[in-house]
Amino acid sequence: MTKKRQRREFTEEFKQQMVQLYNNGKSKADINREYDLTPSALNRWIQRYNATGSTKEADNRTPEEAELIKLRKELQQLRMENDILKQAALIFGRK
Repeated sequence: MTKKRQRREFTEEFKQQMVQLYNNGKSKADINREYDLTPSALNRWIQRYNATGSTKEADNRTPEEAELIKLRKELQQLRMENDILKQAALIFGRK
């Protein structure tokens, strides 16, 4: 049975240092092994940092992606408010 790796969080500074190591010539395999990182995490950091100068997901979104996220949050809020109003109408309709 394989042991599931516990989720870890890394600082922006640490991620940038790992990208700099790679950009300065250190292999991905060496970085992953030395710092116990998953290959997918390091690849994501490198891709994001080299594209925009930041490893944060929010900084790497297109304007369309950011708008979609905003609209989904707004839709969720409106659905919740609508459900509350429906419940209130049922309660007041009984009286």
